[in-house]
Amino acid sequence: MRGATNRGRHSMRLLPASRFALAWILAATPAMAADTLASMPSDLSVTVYRAPFRSSGSITLNALGGFALISETRTVRLPAGLSRLRFEGVADGIEPSSAIVTGLPAGVIEKNREGKLLSPSALVAAAVGNPVTLLRTDKKTGKSTRLAGTIRSDAGGGVVFETSEGVEALRCSGLPESLSFMGVADLAATPTLSVLVRSPEPVTRTVTLSYLARDFDWGADYVATVAADGKTMDLGAWVTLANGNGVGFPSAQLQVVAGRVNRESGEVEPLDVGGPILAQCWPRGSTSDLPQYLQIDRAWPLGAARQGAASAMYPMAAGRLMDVTATAKKVEEEQLGDLKLYRVPERTTVAGRQSKQVRLLDRSSIPIKPVYGADLAADENAASAAAHLRLRTINDITHHLGLALPSGRVAVLAARDGATLLEHESNLRDLAVDEEVEVDMGDSPSVQVAAAMEKTTIDPARTHELPLVPGVLHLRSAQVEAVNHVDIGNALGVEIQFELRLRLPEGGRVVRADHPLGSKNGRPIFRLTIPANGTVTVRYQWQHRTG
Repeated sequence: MRGATNRGRHSMRLLPASRFALAWILAATPAMAADTLASMPSDLSVTVYRAPFRSSGSITLNALGGFALISETRTVRLPAGLSRLRFEGVADGIEPSSAIVTGLPAGVIEKNREGKLLSPSALVAAAVGNPVTLLRTDKKTGKSTRLAGTIRSDAGGGVVFETSEGVEALRCSGLPESLSFMGVADLAATPTLSVLVRSPEPVTRTVTLSYLARDFDWGADYVATVAADGKTMDLGAWVTLANGNGVGFPSAQLQVVAGRVNRESGEVEPLDVGGPILAQCWPRGSTSDLPQYLQIDRAWPLGAARQGAASAMYPMAAGRLMDVTATAKKVEEEQLGDLKLYRVPERTTVAGRQSKQVRLLDRSSIPIKPVYGADLAADENAASAAAHLRLRTINDITHHLGLALPSGRVAVLAARDGATLLEHESNLRDLAVDEEVEVDMGDSPSVQVAAAMEKTTIDPARTHELPLVPGVLHLRSAQVEAVNHVDIGNALGVEIQFELRLRLPEGGRVVRADHPLGSKNGRPIFRLTIPANGTVTVRYQWQHRTG
């Protein structure tokens, strides 16, 4: 495209459509309002909120469920009277109802949304019945000829135009062709928010435009490297930020917010990105020949592959479909009510259609304790199965941490024979300071757990064979179930720590056990030490209250 503006001359080459940009104007303008263009932003702030139901996992630019609060500082020069103030270069995922402009002389009178997009099909549709100039280039001589004409049908059913030589369809000449459009209104080259304002006198003001925009997201990615002795680990993390909009935000103050925000927002009508241009004609040989069919696609990002309907919603991106950059600047943690805010200390560019990584933390020599475990129903009767392994530490300064950790993915690496190998990948939930941290390591076949019932009936005369659990004084008005036992076998050459967690039905409780019983998160738990190459058996009884 050459010189695409909302009032000037539009020139379109009907060649690969990656040259065309998407445009959007959000206003309907009274006829008497003067057009005023705000300056480009002199200061930018972008605060990104996570997708509410995505705690971890990969981020896909074509399906971002988060949003951002964007604040732009601009200079405006308003004439006296009614003006339509245009803010060009806003995010194409803007929610117009959320836009607030502060610093104007008398506030905003009106905001309107009009989704007119600049695309090949939009230009053709807007030019139907209007004069255009057809440019044809001879392939052999390179000579171009200009031919004035009028478009008679739009892109949907095949472009037909009329010139002094008659009526013909686009591309029937067999020569390279382009169309030059004059005076096609209401099409802009960048997303634009327009507001209607009234000023009693000419003024120059610095204003702040703030709005919510969709198609942003962020997540945390951790890498834990376990030492060869298995007693410590190093932990590093990146904040991965994604902007699915075609518009970028250069030199912005960047923040990300962890936690779920209670946010209700109505559906914003999707943008019409325009369909393809159809060029159909009968070959000049014979009308009995099959007609030639040529489709000229809508505009796509430069260097991008077509990604289907999802990516078609964002054809205005001028860069690659996904560009990943990384910076070593570490974020700084702040409190934001019940949420956590992580601020990038230096300004950074949040480019359009880009995934960016910023360093979150680097901690070394974090003491860890491997803890094996099983989670069983109180009356479980199961064959031998592998126990679960977790690496446990505390999120405090003593354990070389001491900052709120946002949820994300954890890749666990281990040093083996001079090489670093991937052992496991898992998810990490949001963790506050001083909270217990557990890194899931999956199942461990070296530690096996089996559960069974010893008896199906209880002889009241023999209920003393297992000691009462502390706090249980009597068993009246209660039915004591069969004796359960759980065998834990350790095939490792070192002793291990093991936690057996029980699931009880409502009203149930463990009343007798041959090992000390504790409680964690409201559930009974046995904390055991399993010797190297040994087995420990836990026997217990539980009761279900009947009245």
